[in-house]
Amino acid sequence: MRLDRLVGNDVAGRVDRLELPFDALGVDRYGISKRYLADAMRLAWPFYKYYFRVSAHGLDHVPARGRGMLVGNHSGGVAIDAAMVLSAVFFEMDPPRLAQGMAEKFINRVPFMSTWASRLGQLTGLPETAEQLLKDERLLMVFPEGVRGTAKLYRERWSLVDFGTGFVRLALKTRTPIVPFGFIGGGDALPTIVNLYRVGQAFGAPYLPVTAYLVPWPRPVPLEVHFGAPLLFSGTGNEDDEVVQSYVDQVKAAIAGLVERGRAHRHESRKGLSR
Repeated sequence: MRLDRLVGNDVAGRVDRLELPFDALGVDRYGISKRYLADAMRLAWPFYKYYFRVSAHGLDHVPARGRGMLVGNHSGGVAIDAAMVLSAVFFEMDPPRLAQGMAEKFINRVPFMSTWASRLGQLTGLPETAEQLLKDERLLMVFPEGVRGTAKLYRERWSLVDFGTGFVRLALKTRTPIVPFGFIGGGDALPTIVNLYRVGQAFGAPYLPVTAYLVPWPRPVPLEVHFGAPLLFSGTGNEDDEVVQSYVDQVKAAIAGLVERGRAHRHESRKGLSR
């Protein structure tokens, strides 16, 4: 059997190999469910492998065990990036890892989404929760651009908006290595031309993205994620704002460099296909 089919069909086995303290019912202390997780990853596999044809680079930079913070650019309008980064470390690392993100608070107002998010380890973005995850040696996924990042229009897809600083203070406090990554192609998959904020808020979401073809459904374009070398800063998390901002700027510069590297790789790949 081909490797890609083997991986796709062995999702339950990969869930079993996650080094997480599940109880006899298959649930951990944060409410992550092995059953929900296996179901979700079975759904994610065809999107990851065949629909978006994701290629992951630099996975050796992601800690195989222990705490780590994956920090990257937001791109894709509807959190395509988060789903594909989560899939990359689950399907392509050995042993597999589960990246846990800090979900936007509006998800808790949508019952179905709230239940699924928590069962998959995607928890409300509270600082104390993130800190405890890292103390428990988990892999945390952070998008410092927040909602402003997913709201980028097509013409802004390669840009980075202002980063928050809380993730660096958390990394300092917990002595966690930051693994920067650049996500490539999200803006092409969902080319947003305008965001309808009032319409989105009426449904409990920050906005509703509108594409040139109207519906916010992503196109099947190839996506890439490029992980960079870990950054470990010295400190306690109580440093002056200027110090913390200098660390944030270093992380942002690393992500910008990875995005540019990914764009160049994408350009060369397209040139090769056109020959």
